[in-house]
Amino acid sequence: MAMSDFNEARERMVERQIVGRGIRDPRVLAAMRSVPREAFVPDYLRDLAYEDRPLPIGNEQTISQPAIVATMLEAADLSPTDLVLDVGTGSGYAAAVAATLAAHVYSIERHAELVAMARDMLARLNMSNVTVYLGDGTAGLAEHAPYDAIIAAAGGPHIPDVWRRQLAIGGRIVMPVGRELHYQKLIKLVRHGEDDYRSCSLGEVSFVPLVGADAWPAPDEHRRGADKSGGGGDSGVGGGSGEAGGRGVGGAERGRSCPRSAGEVAGLHGLLAVA
Repeated sequence: MAMSDFNEARERMVERQIVGRGIRDPRVLAAMRSVPREAFVPDYLRDLAYEDRPLPIGNEQTISQPAIVATMLEAADLSPTDLVLDVGTGSGYAAAVAATLAAHVYSIERHAELVAMARDMLARLNMSNVTVYLGDGTAGLAEHAPYDAIIAAAGGPHIPDVWRRQLAIGGRIVMPVGRELHYQKLIKLVRHGEDDYRSCSLGEVSFVPLVGADAWPAPDEHRRGADKSGGGGDSGVGGGSGEAGGRGVGGAERGRSCPRSAGEVAGLHGLLAVA
């Protein structure tokens, strides 16, 4: 596909998949128009870059469906002065889009191959305000905290406690939370005070699992545990709420739907987001 064809496909993606699903924030729409998704997928999938679906990028991970990237960024409500922690870099696409909206994005990924891929692609696009780290995303990155927003492209059984501590007052966490490996609710949590966290649900989604010390075990470990227990993929794993916000969130907040202003998550079932 020629460059002009990619540009046309990107514009159609924004109008049909993003505006068509209720995203109205002009900053998010401009960001989605400005970042070439085809640069963040394997060469053999470039012609599919603007289809309405996630795409494999290796290591059993995916690049998220464009509409879910836009939905999460709109919920994160980024500003030009914000510091962002992006958990689950994948190929770097979501971090690149977030970087057009924020001051700096610190992104963390547990797969070394994907870290190398993301760094290369971001460098080619001269994205100097994204820094990619190799590590356990559930531990956050204390050296750059506090963050104005934390965005996770993988689903866990609860929001890690350390993320709450690394969130600035007024900061937002957007993360898929659920007790099943591939079925979650997309949760937005806002820190209103030192110990005042409030959350709501943006709708049902399906992301790859968040793997780490404060989330799910690695796939091979999880399979071994399931074999020993005779099934039950969630047996003995995690804790906290599978609804809105997980541990430490007031009961009144659990399951509450976020006000539907601009973005709608309806119709985004069956996604596999970058982990």
